[in-house]
Amino acid sequence: MAHGPTRKKAIESVAINAPPAKVWAAIKNFGDMSWHPRIALDDASKGNEKGSIRTLGFKSGGMMQEELSKYQPEKMSYSTFIGHVNTKLLPATNYSSTITVKPADDGTSSTVTWRAAFYRGYPNNDPPPELNDDAAIKGVSAFLKEGLDGLKTKVESGS
Repeated sequence: MAHGPTRKKAIESVAINAPPAKVWAAIKNFGDMSWHPRIALDDASKGNEKGSIRTLGFKSGGMMQEELSKYQPEKMSYSTFIGHVNTKLLPATNYSSTITVKPADDGTSSTVTWRAAFYRGYPNNDPPPELNDDAAIKGVSAFLKEGLDGLKTKVESGS
């Protein structure tokens, strides 16, 4: 018997040579995702308030809306949800993620971890190759990694 897709996960981390407070300052504003190289414009309807909707305009064209589901500044963390993913931009559906900044062992640098859970872009059986499980994992992992690399560059360069 065939069954539907199973939930997949992607986890990416980056070490940033800056204290956690400086790294958090770069990402804490839900309406500002300028640190991600794929994002051309962004805006959040209610700032950092739970339920705020962030509209993301991609440099490649296309848009998506992401909802802030949890905001924990005391833990330097927030969680988001995209119910209707534009699968041309991200080959996944039912996407949720959490990004967290923590101090590294040396006390002067930081580790940022971005975790995502999602389903493949084609929710039915026999998905096309560009929307199957492997494509979803690869696509989401690349999106997270590119974002973290962009954050590292922004923070470490002081821009």
